[in-house]
Amino acid sequence: MYTAAGQLDREQLVQQYLPLVRRIAHYLIARLPANVQLEDLVQNGMMGLLDALSRYEEGLGAQFETYASQRIRGAMLDGLRENDWLPRHLRREMRRVEAALQRLEQQHGRAPSETELAENLDMPLPQYQKLLQEARGHQLLYLEDFSHEEGDDFLERHLGRSEEDPSVLLENKDLRQNLTRAISTLPEREQLMMALYYDEELNLREIGAIMGVTESRVCQLHNQAISRIRSRLFGAGAGNKKDGKKTGKGNQNG
Repeated sequence: MYTAAGQLDREQLVQQYLPLVRRIAHYLIARLPANVQLEDLVQNGMMGLLDALSRYEEGLGAQFETYASQRIRGAMLDGLRENDWLPRHLRREMRRVEAALQRLEQQHGRAPSETELAENLDMPLPQYQKLLQEARGHQLLYLEDFSHEEGDDFLERHLGRSEEDPSVLLENKDLRQNLTRAISTLPEREQLMMALYYDEELNLREIGAIMGVTESRVCQLHNQAISRIRSRLFGAGAGNKKDGKKTGKGNQNG
């Protein structure tokens, strides 16, 4: 991997790790809305790879791929943030879903069904399911979920640290425990779907084949499960953000 002058051969290393960039891009795009282009992820990922190579030291050895993966993924997430990849109107609609979930669970003492949610949102069931389909990029965590009322939010406190993203927050022990509890409250079918998606890393088509439903239905179940978990994680004590928004949530079923 070195030139005749004894320096790292960047061109050869880029070619060697290009499959890694594409693998990470394919993994992420399965969780993103249809308007996100694979090549855009790859392009951002290449910037992360080049950054990793520029920081590479010989002593890293076999650890370089792990280090590069973090830089590549971080660069892709930075690009997505800059492009605001989940439209604001869909984010607002999913917050309405989370608020409805919390409301209905408090009223009935159980997780609401899809039909109950649709009725509470004053939507026909097909329209509600279409919303779930369109909100393919709905995330478990957003940076704004960790804003403080004083206005000092996560992004501002970590500005310039490109490796910091919402997934880092999952390393927090308390959050992991709360997340585990929230997942355990999901309907059995959604628990299975989440296990296949995140533990087994199957794609939507493969999960659909196992569960006997369409790929689009798996997408709907996934987004509904994410809303249920967010409702459980952020529902209690969720206050107004500095911009007047809420992280409305509760628990659910369906």
